[in-house]
Amino acid sequence: MTGESVKVRLGFVPLHREPFDEEWAKKLRNRTIEALSRLEELALIYPDEKLTKNGLVRNDQDASKTIEFFKSQGVHGLILGTMTFGDEVAGSSIAQAMRVPTLVFGTKEPPISVEGFRSSDSFCGTLSLTSGLYRRKIPFDFAGIVFPEESPFLEKVRIFARACSSVKAFLGAKVGVFGPRPERFETCTYNEVAMMNKFGQRAVPYDLTSILLGLNRMPGDDPGVTRVVEQIKSYAEVTGIPVENLLKMAKLEVLLKNMAEKDGLSALGFRCWTEIQDIYGISVCHVLGRLTEQGLVSACESDVYGALTMLMQYWATLGESVPHFVDWTIRHPEKEDLVLMWHCGNAPPSLACAGCKLAIRYHSILYRAVGEERSQGTGEFRLKPGPVTINRLVEYDGEFKMLTVSGEIVEEGPYTRGSYSWVRIKNLDEVYRRLVDEGFIHHASMIHGDISREIESACRFLGIRVVKA
Repeated sequence: MTGESVKVRLGFVPLHREPFDEEWAKKLRNRTIEALSRLEELALIYPDEKLTKNGLVRNDQDASKTIEFFKSQGVHGLILGTMTFGDEVAGSSIAQAMRVPTLVFGTKEPPISVEGFRSSDSFCGTLSLTSGLYRRKIPFDFAGIVFPEESPFLEKVRIFARACSSVKAFLGAKVGVFGPRPERFETCTYNEVAMMNKFGQRAVPYDLTSILLGLNRMPGDDPGVTRVVEQIKSYAEVTGIPVENLLKMAKLEVLLKNMAEKDGLSALGFRCWTEIQDIYGISVCHVLGRLTEQGLVSACESDVYGALTMLMQYWATLGESVPHFVDWTIRHPEKEDLVLMWHCGNAPPSLACAGCKLAIRYHSILYRAVGEERSQGTGEFRLKPGPVTINRLVEYDGEFKMLTVSGEIVEEGPYTRGSYSWVRIKNLDEVYRRLVDEGFIHHASMIHGDISREIESACRFLGIRVVKA
């Protein structure tokens, strides 16, 4: 799914109040439609002149028509704009009925007439609208008092569209849990009741036995399996890995994809040690990375909240970038602002640095327990440099909170096994303190690009407390 064009459906509500200048309201409505229609991220949906007078929304009747229209179009978010003073009740009613993320903006004023008359009073009406939303406990973002062509406004709409995409993916998500968390990893516990009640989500459990039975029934010459093997050989160094183990990796990938499609899974967490090595004879690390590459974000160690963090990040980029499920590990031996963000070998292959050859190898930790041969299946390389955002969702006593940290992957040694990167974080000591004080765990999700504003906006709409570090 990476790289596909994703359109976020945003409903634009051009609010007007009589007897303010209707010609000015029409002009600002049309200018807003023209400006926003140029944004590739979104599909703009709005009442036309057949639905309401001049395509403006000014009363309860207009609001009812707009609500019905937006519901038929399946909008993912609302943009409420006061073209003049704007009707606060109509705008608030639409937001209350739709219950999707909402962005509010007011329009700048036209010149005051020589007679001293004001045509718009948009900011005055904007305050009426925002107080109405606040009164109804409807979360919203404010994009300012603007003309619609202004770059800061368009950037805020882009951020809002990506936040809407993240919210849409997160609400009602079904996370496949393939085997229980490792017994000694309390860190991967999750609260199904809180997930259901707050976000309408489901954790869908699968016993590892059913996975192994499905793998045993799958023929090795399955065309999908053969295709995956050839793909891995095309970009990875597989010297020393028996063909039988590559087939096992491919069969597991195909099985998990089929199960996810059949059961409508948005993400998954997999119990990745040590039963799968003991019984099936491979590590699943690179399989999880390949699934994430294809849009089925996959976390290690049956980490449900980790998978949900990955899901939010992935869709905040509209599927243009893929996350890496990581551990917070060691500080750089010489440079105090660098931290090793690492995991065993699960990074999506597209994240490899230029000139870095991906190698399928044996597990650098678990080989001590199961041996080299039975732990093969890690995809090992250094990640490409660039800005990154690190997030982590946790929950305590029913309260969900999201860590957000900005950093930059640098081209730095030393080399280490697994999939890894050295990340520069300016305030690393403060980040460590916040991790400890707020109860965050050693798992996180890291994605290329600065999407901190998108994640923070999505969390506002979801009722998740943001912890910035």
